[in-house]
Amino acid sequence: MTASADASPAAPAPIRRVPDFFIVGNPKSGTTALHEMLRYHPQIYLPDLEGTQFFARELNPRSRESNTQLEEYLSLFGAARPEQRVGEVSPSYLKSPTAAGRIAQLRPDARIIVILREPASFLRSLHLELLQDHVETEKDLRRAIALEEVKRQEEPGDFPIQQELRYSPERVRYVEHVRRYHDVFPPEQVLVLIYDDFRADNERTVRQVLRFLQVDDSPPIEVTEANPTVRVRSPRLNELVRSLYLGRGPAARAVRTGIKALTPQRLRRDGLGAVRRHILYGKPHPPDEELMLELRRRFKGEVVALSEYLGRDLVTLWGYDTVG
Repeated sequence: MTASADASPAAPAPIRRVPDFFIVGNPKSGTTALHEMLRYHPQIYLPDLEGTQFFARELNPRSRESNTQLEEYLSLFGAARPEQRVGEVSPSYLKSPTAAGRIAQLRPDARIIVILREPASFLRSLHLELLQDHVETEKDLRRAIALEEVKRQEEPGDFPIQQELRYSPERVRYVEHVRRYHDVFPPEQVLVLIYDDFRADNERTVRQVLRFLQVDDSPPIEVTEANPTVRVRSPRLNELVRSLYLGRGPAARAVRTGIKALTPQRLRRDGLGAVRRHILYGKPHPPDEELMLELRRRFKGEVVALSEYLGRDLVTLWGYDTVG
């Protein structure tokens, strides 16, 4: 018998699934909660990973498109069953000037989900999250906005785009962002949601999304609060506890090793969780109403334009009818 006859047949190449739908943002507008609620549906597959930025390469200048990277990206969805709708959640795709076109090129029949939030409250919530994630160190939003503007003027060429767009008006140019998707996808493939509706009735919004994705909308919906807005009491203490938890540096690793030797895993996990909940984080302080009013005055034109574009009175819903 020849060697070729003895050889086992080659295993079939895995089928790579390009996502059927994309939740493209905006950040801090319920995208993570929607991700968590949708992934329990038997006809939907969503990977654990959020925010791949695969179609927004300009946000990661070191990244380069290649067939290998495409294979790695598609491998995220390899566990999906053939009958499932496959999705991706990447909030950065809304602000990206290139993501819409790149998605349309690879998957022209994709369905797009956008969630929009009142601009001033979005920026405030974003600032609190950036503090929690150690991206921001300035606890005062007004000063953080001012410092960013100074830095952008000092380093206009070198300022990274992801920082440049942190609090700037570009982040809330919603008409421009949504229009990029309408330019490359038919209107029936783009669903624009409003954060207030999602907050008011999670279940109703999720069922609306399920119908949009053309899957069964009758299964029970498990309401989830994910990625809530919190106040970081002390950025330094937050970073210290995070370093101990992650074991950064020889001193941190030594402390962590000692803790692990003396305490069970569950107790360590619950203890660190309690520290983060009760010592590091607290309920956000009431917003600076003077700053919120200033931001709303700045963004009123955008809200008026968005109301006209979507055919919905967001001026009244978001309280801009009283903003002079």
